[in-house]
Amino acid sequence: MNSADQYQPSRWWRNRHLQTIWPLLTKPRRRPPLTRQRIELDDGDFIDLDWLWRPKPEQPILLILHGLEGSADSHYIRRLLLDCHTEGRAAVVMHQRSCSGEPNRLPRSYHSGETQDLGTVLATLSQAHPGHEIHAVGYSLGGNVLTKYLGEQGRDSLIHRAAVVSAPLDLARCAEAMSQGFARVYQNHLVSRLKQKTAAKLAGPGLGDLPLAAGELEKLNTFYHFDDAVTAPLHGFAGAEDYYQRASGKGFLANITVPTLLLHALDDPFMTHDVVPPVEQISPSVQLELCDYGGHVGFIEGGWPWAPRFYLERRLLHHFR
Repeated sequence: MNSADQYQPSRWWRNRHLQTIWPLLTKPRRRPPLTRQRIELDDGDFIDLDWLWRPKPEQPILLILHGLEGSADSHYIRRLLLDCHTEGRAAVVMHQRSCSGEPNRLPRSYHSGETQDLGTVLATLSQAHPGHEIHAVGYSLGGNVLTKYLGEQGRDSLIHRAAVVSAPLDLARCAEAMSQGFARVYQNHLVSRLKQKTAAKLAGPGLGDLPLAAGELEKLNTFYHFDDAVTAPLHGFAGAEDYYQRASGKGFLANITVPTLLLHALDDPFMTHDVVPPVEQISPSVQLELCDYGGHVGFIEGGWPWAPRFYLERRLLHHFR
C-alpha cells in the first residue's frame, strides 16, 4: 500500500491550513471509554496512561504518543481510539508529564527528545503484559520522540512495529518555519499554552534554579526563545541550538531496526521540505511515505465539510494489521 497511490484528496481538501485546522473543528463528539493508570517515576514525578482495552491473549498493544500539548482528548487520538474501539484493539495513550489534566510535580516537564519516560512506560507494559507485542504510533512531537527512541535502542527496542506521523524531525528548521508567515498563528497558540503552564509553576512550586521572572516569560513569543530560556535549561541542554541538535529525530532514522511507517505531508505548514530526510539517511526498516497534501496531522481524503473522511486512521490501522 503506497500513499502516493492510495491518498488522493479531492480538490476541496488540497489546502494545507484546511487540512490542519478542520480536523480539530470536526473532532468526534463521542468519547472513547478510557481507564487511567498512573506510573510513579523514580524522580518523584508521574506519568498517566489512558487505556481503551486491556490486551486479549497474544493481542498486540498499540501505544499512542500525542503531540505538543496534546492528550487522549486530541482530535487525532480520539479518532484513532474510536476506530480501535470498533475493532476491539488494545490501545493505551501515554501522556507526557503535565499533559494528563494534572500538573506534574517537578520543575521539569517534557520535550521533543525525552525518551527516558517512554522507555519507562515500555518497560512497565512489557513486565505487566509479557508475550504481547507492543506497537506504537507517535504524532508530531510524539513522533519525534518515538523516532529517537527507535534509533537509540536499535535491536534492543521494546517496540515491535511503529508509525510516525507529521514529526518535526529537524527541530531547528521547524522552529524557523513556525516563526514565518501564517505559521506564526500556530506558533502563537502553542507557545501561549506552554507559557501558561510555566506561569503556573512560577506562581506555585517554582522552576528550581531557573532564573526566570513572570515579566521575562511574557516576552518569549517564539519557539526558539521559549526553548532557549525554558525548555533547554530545565532539561539539561546548553541552549536552544544544543537542544535542537541533540533531540531531533532525523539523525536517528538510520539506526531503526523495526518496521516503521514514516508518514509526512509536503504541505505541512509547521515545516519546510528540509525536514524530509534523504533516502540514504533512512534505515531499510523505515517506509517513508510522502504525500503532496495532508497538512499537519490531517490527511483528510474526502467527504463533506461537516463529515470529512480521513485517510490517516485507515492507513495507520492497515500498517498495524
